Formats: sequence, C-alpha cells, structure tokens
Amino acid sequence: MIDLYYWPTPNGQKITIALEEMGLPYAVHPINIGKGEQFAPDFLKIAPNNRMPAIVDPDGPDGAPISIFESGAILQYLARKTGKLCGPTERDRVEVDQWLMWQMGGVGPMAGQAHHFLSYAPAMDPPNDLPYAKDRYRNEVARLYGVLDKRLADREFVAGDFVSIADCAIWPWAMGWEKQQQTLDDKPNLARWLKALEARPAFAKGHKVGADLRTDAAQDREAQKHLFGKR
Repeated sequence: MIDLYYWPTPNGQKITIALEEMGLPYAVHPINIGKGEQFAPDFLKIAPNNRMPAIVDPDGPDGAPISIFESGAILQYLARKTGKLCGPTERDRVEVDQWLMWQMGGVGPMAGQAHHFLSYAPAMDPPNDLPYAKDRYRNEVARLYGVLDKRLADREFVAGDFVSIADCAIWPWAMGWEKQQQTLDDKPNLARWLKALEARPAFAKGHKVGADLRTDAAQDREAQKHLFGKR
C-alpha cells in the first residue's frame, strides 16, 4: 500500500490517475495546502520543498521503504517499479520522458501562473488585476496547447499509440482550459484527446479523488496567506 500525501490539484491528480491506471493500492493522506499543512515538520521530512504530492512506498528498491517528492519523479519511479505507462521500447521511453519534462517545465508552470493572475490575484486584498500578466500567461498557455494539438494530429496519445505517464501528467492541467481562458475551437486533436482520456475509468476515478475537499481559494483570505504569502 503506497501512502500518498495529496491535495486535489492537477499535480496531485497526476499521481492518483497513474496509480489507478497501474492498479497499485494506495492510501490518501490529505495535505490541506489552504491551511498550511504543507509546512508541517513531519511532511517536510518527506517533501522538503513543502509541495505536494509526495509518496512513501514501503516496498521500495531492495525492499526498503522510500519517500519521493516532485510529481514527475514520482511518475517516473512508479513507471519503473511497475513497467507500466512508459512504453515497450527505449525509443518510446525517450518520447515519454521528453513530454513529461515538457509538462513539468511548460504547461504546469505556465497554466499555474495563468490560474493565479486570471482568478486569484484580482480577488486578493488588495486586488492585483494585472493586464500584462494575464496576457503573458494566457498567451503562453495557448501556444503550448497549440504545440500539443499538433503533436496529437498523427497519434492517439502524447507519446504514441499507448497511454503513458506523460498523458497522466498533462491531462489534469489541460482539463482546466476554460479557467485558463483558452479555446478548443482551433484545437480538434487536443479536444479529442481530452475526451478520450476522460472516458477511461482510471482517469475519471483518479481525477475525482478528494474532490469534496476543494475550496475556493480565490475567496479564502486565510488560504491565500498560506498559498501566496512569504515563508
């Protein structure tokens, strides 16, 4: 049983989706980032960067327990552990890794900033309604989704004809396209891919884990202090 330290954000959902696809049993331990639980000393022993998700696998390498933080590292570890969602050949694995890194360095940070400046910053006290920041991140997310749409023009999934951890990583972020003020009208391949993965039971189940825990941080002043304040 893998212990998953989790909150229902796209980065957390990457891991629940992958665990469901891989058929690995896991126990969810909520880390309420709106209440500052990511700064608790016990959690920092597992995730020193005070970010979730993180996992503890009691059956790690050589049978010894291991803790892992950073969602991309967790996905790569789980793929190596199970031999699933990483492709059948080394060439496939290279494709998976490069698109996983594309999400980690591109879609995640840019979509996250788009969420912040489009939804959270204008609702803060005092409001920070910054047109330049809104346009900057909205436009970069649009560019990235254009890259993804072209990528999906001649393949079913991101790395090829198989579902991979790259799909698990990108999909939860791309599902927020409306909040990121994007359109799919000119991205038919992306729209097709989003629906195809949503129809997979493991994706649907993993995406819903902890949905009842979510709150509206845009209206929660205490949560904003923990999420956006100085530490």
